Amino acid sequence: MNLSCNLYVDGEFEGVINSKNEVNIGKHGHIKGEIFTNRLVVQGFIEGTINADKVEIKADGRVKGTIESSELIIESKGIFEGMSVLKTAQLSKQKKPLETIQVPEPEPLKI
Repeated sequence: MNLSCNLYVDGEFEGVINSKNEVNIGKHGHIKGEIFTNRLVVQGFIEGTINADKVEIKADGRVKGTIESSELIIESKGIFEGMSVLKTAQLSKQKKPLETIQVPEPEPLKI
């Protein structure tokens, strides 16, 4: 499912959700698959892979799987089982290491 609008799911869905905006999984929502979005709010259950800038797992929310995000918020009583990958950490791994530069010692001051 490819969307350019917000999505609210309060039922069952199996497959891939790709939204440029916000995806909200309601208390009765059950998702099995992959979710790609800017912002994800979970009040129901997700099993699978999530790739989002911001993920919020609310008090009744439960996620089982992998979350790749820049920001992950888990409220009290929210449940997350799986692996979390910080998006910025992956980007920094791809950068080349800094080079060491030799700086000559300054000459002593003559008074």
